[in-house]
Amino acid sequence: MIPAPVHGQKYISLTTFRKNGTGVATPVWFGEDGDKLYVMTRSDMGKTKRVRNNPQVKVAPCTIRGKVTGPEFMAQARILPPEEHAHARQTINRKYWMARVPLIWSRTDTYLELSFV
Repeated sequence: MIPAPVHGQKYISLTTFRKNGTGVATPVWFGEDGDKLYVMTRSDMGKTKRVRNNPQVKVAPCTIRGKVTGPEFMAQARILPPEEHAHARQTINRKYWMARVPLIWSRTDTYLELSFV
């Protein structure tokens, strides 16, 4: 179940963890469907590498600049296989009209599915 403070927000702070346990927070757009959140990124980004090493993440509502505005929640991240990209993309496109501009997001090749613990 998506926590109420996160549901319907414009941005979330996604904290992924380095191998030494240090958290790295990034403000991201996200789509919602049922009890899952979807985030788009690129395979060469640090957050993707960190999720490969440790699928435990923290999610919190935030501003566009990443200032956390509410409580943090533990979640499990999963890198989606290519056949599940279209569904994740649709959830994001429904929420953000800028996500529909193909030129800006042409290098997006990875989607994360977040499930709350």
